Amino acid sequence: MNQNRIQLLKQYIEEQPDDPFNVYALAMEYREEQPALALQYLETLLDQHPGYLASYYHAAALYAEQGNREAAERIYERGIALANAQKNEKTLQELKRAYRTFQDDDDW
Repeated sequence: MNQNRIQLLKQYIEEQPDDPFNVYALAMEYREEQPALALQYLETLLDQHPGYLASYYHAAALYAEQGNREAAERIYERGIALANAQKNEKTLQELKRAYRTFQDDDDW
C-alpha cells in the first residue's frame, strides 16, 4: 500500500468528486491490506456511479471473500447485466467466469 499514492488519490477525489476512476483506484490501493475499507469505496461506487463497470468484479469478489455470498451473487448478476447492456464483451466474459467459479465454490 503506497501512502503517497493514497494521499494523491484522496486529493483527486476532493478535486474531482464526480470522477469514479479515482475512487476505484483508491479502493484498489486498499484491496490487499485493508479489504473492508476497499469494499467501502467500492460500495460507494456502486451506489453513486452504478454504470462504472470495473467496480462489480472486485466488489463481488470481496463480498465472497468475506463470506457474504448473497451480496456477492447480487453484485455479480448486476455486473453481468450491466456489461451486457454496455456491450462490453471482455468484461462480460470476465464477470461470467468469476461468477461460475463463485458458484462452483458453493458446490463444495
